[in-house]
Amino acid sequence: MQISIKTNFPQVQRKLDGLQADLRDIVLVSTINKTLDQAQTSMVREITAEFNVKAAYVRQRLRIRRASTKGRFTIAGSLIGGSSNRGRSANIIAFVERVVTLAEGRRRAKAGTQNQLFVKVKRVGPKKPLKGAFIGNQGRTVFIREGKSRLPIKPVQVIDVAQMFNTKRINAKVVATMKDRFPTNFDREARYYVARFNRSSK
Repeated sequence: MQISIKTNFPQVQRKLDGLQADLRDIVLVSTINKTLDQAQTSMVREITAEFNVKAAYVRQRLRIRRASTKGRFTIAGSLIGGSSNRGRSANIIAFVERVVTLAEGRRRAKAGTQNQLFVKVKRVGPKKPLKGAFIGNQGRTVFIREGKSRLPIKPVQVIDVAQMFNTKRINAKVVATMKDRFPTNFDREARYYVARFNRSSK
């Protein structure tokens, strides 16, 4: 995700051009990084509102590439999904039901689904059974048999954090947050660094 200063914030660009050369980079980098921190918070909030995951799970799989005075100054959020860093999919273990009420257990016993794993990916909606699935790898992975035999088995994969963020509604909300916060952050950082520069020049 990239947002151009010149394209999206022409009023900020004009103010930036008015700063002394030795302050421009410092102010811009600080503004970008504060905006990215706010965007990351927004990402976590929007993802956990739509998907049945905890904030800690999202934070572990969501990273941002921060701006620095050595690099190119763009607002950029770099998402890393899962331990493989590919951001394609994750095991469905995070969405497996952990607690079953007594009434629900009785209902499933009558329906013959008591021994099945149930998962819930979206925050809103019913839990769904995973027929033939089981938990292995010391409780870290959900597997399913590919046939009637004991082997072979394969892990059950599901959408991961990077894909969650790239859903249209969530992405649009986070981008809107960045566009809303960036000018205010810039004004605040510009005032701070200009005042600090003036104090040090006396």
